[in-house]
Amino acid sequence: MERFAKSRPVVLRPYQPAWAGEYAQLARHLRAVLGPQVLRIDHIGSTAVPDLCAKDVIDVQLTVADFSGVAGLARPLGAAGFRLREEWQYDEFHGLPATSVELRKGYAREPAGQRRTHIHLREAGRFNARYALLFRDYLRASPRARAEYGLLKQRAAHLFPDSIDGYLFLKEPVFHLIYEAAELWATAVAWQLPAAHE
Repeated sequence: MERFAKSRPVVLRPYQPAWAGEYAQLARHLRAVLGPQVLRIDHIGSTAVPDLCAKDVIDVQLTVADFSGVAGLARPLGAAGFRLREEWQYDEFHGLPATSVELRKGYAREPAGQRRTHIHLREAGRFNARYALLFRDYLRASPRARAEYGLLKQRAAHLFPDSIDGYLFLKEPVFHLIYEAAELWATAVAWQLPAAHE
């Protein structure tokens, strides 16, 4: 196993029902700040999946019509205290080039002193925007997959309690396994992008 330097500690919490309310409050605030420039605002990641353990971080996906709209979000996000990275970020997914437009995103963090939040700005119709919602909905629908993924996360945190890099290194291949299962599930149930609920 690779050696990873200590970084920030990995702390998982059992699912907290309050996460849904915290997301809803944040989504209302973001909608007020950003208005119709954002097509949809979604709660994603593990805190969006009931009964799944998670780091205490609210992940939010902001979907824009195209990336030309991201520049227009920088000013209102900054004025509201959100910290938007200037450079593009890229999600990781094997089989797609590292800098594929299908993986490109903007990324912002919460205003200083507020609860930990990761904001992912993605373009409508792109692989990464769809995958975030498919991943969430599949885990919501599959108790077995949810339980096994939760167990993997707990074991990864046990192995790398002081290294988020090590924790993510162990988890990353699992996203690809879940994707394969989620696509089969999506076909079986005729899954489509859900309506946005802010």
